[in-house]
Amino acid sequence: MEITMISQLESKKKLTIIYPEKDGKHKTDNTKQFRWITIIHSNLSWLFANDEMVFVAGNLLWYPVEGSPQITQAPGWLLEHQSWYHQ
Repeated sequence: MEITMISQLESKKKLTIIYPEKDGKHKTDNTKQFRWITIIHSNLSWLFANDEMVFVAGNLLWYPVEGSPQITQAPGWLLEHQSWYHQ
């Protein structure tokens, strides 16, 4: 008597995760905060303009945990060295 085992591989469906571009919150509370965010972003951009390994962003909704769009931060500016960020 011969026994044949058949196994079926589970198909792994990739879930489509949506990362919204806006969170509906104000970026700044007033003009003074906006001015400082702009000054800091502009100066960091100028300071690292010739360094390909530095990414400076402003007005960016950031998702620090891949696959978890509910975990988000919205810094006025963001500086990443040895950038992994690709848009």
